[in-house]
Amino acid sequence: MRVRSATMRGHLRTRALVRTPLLALVLALVVIAVPEPEVAPTRVNLVKVERAHQVDLSPDVIWILAIGSDARPGENMTRTRADALQLVGIHADTGAATAIGMARDSYVNIPGYGRDRINAAMVRGGPQLQARAVEQLIGIEPDYVMVTRFEGLEGMVREIGNITVNNPYPFSDPNLKREGFRGGRISLGWYDAMAFSRIRKGLRDGDFGRSANQQRVMRGIHAKIVEKQARPGFIEGGVAAVLKHTSTDASPAEMFRIAQAIGTVKSRKISTCVIQGGIGQAGAASVVFPDTAAARRYGNDARNDATIKRC
Repeated sequence: MRVRSATMRGHLRTRALVRTPLLALVLALVVIAVPEPEVAPTRVNLVKVERAHQVDLSPDVIWILAIGSDARPGENMTRTRADALQLVGIHADTGAATAIGMARDSYVNIPGYGRDRINAAMVRGGPQLQARAVEQLIGIEPDYVMVTRFEGLEGMVREIGNITVNNPYPFSDPNLKREGFRGGRISLGWYDAMAFSRIRKGLRDGDFGRSANQQRVMRGIHAKIVEKQARPGFIEGGVAAVLKHTSTDASPAEMFRIAQAIGTVKSRKISTCVIQGGIGQAGAASVVFPDTAAARRYGNDARNDATIKRC
């Protein structure tokens, strides 16, 4: 894991929100204006999924597969391994929303390639194949895939202000947060929000815990956005900015539909689950064998109403 120098951290002060990698976080992009000169369109890719079915099986829910790419500078972020995976559903009529997190090393079937880590699908076939691999696991076909990088999280939190999360237990990391995070309700600034989302080795449950922490950050960002969204033109301005700075094949009407749906989400109607599993070996590789029955249950629960009744 790389540690940013003070200089590198300083540069992040001017980086815009659309570089956020966590899809719960990325969803907020459509309701937060992006500073005009700072972001290149290639920082975010929003891809409309080529539907495998004739009919949308969950027409009332918008499903977005949020991917945090592990791409380094100069690499194509849509053809590198996914470092964070969250399947996010939003029901625009009820204000319900859910996020289903999965470990990046989940050992699954990748259509056309056999079994491999789930994040290898992006390398082999880009966002479209990554969407199909997630559908194989959960049983829900995403409508869109949004791919971003991790480096923008600090920029987003800097723009919207400190967020509050409920941390279930204290943890630390010698590289990202030596002094650690205390348990309970805590406030996270721009750097701490990134560290809280990225730390894995200091957690009792590793990648599963990291995925859950990403969802906690999502909730914190949503709560902060709710404070701001009543501002006139807030949603409309955010959509315009995202359209300007994002590479996408979605239409302006689709982007506005996503923004409107996000604007309806009610904090009390957000449900989040992480697909658990066992650690094992596939050849020489350390992998996660996901609980496929639980993954399907989450999908069945949430398909029509974006609500998971229990994890």
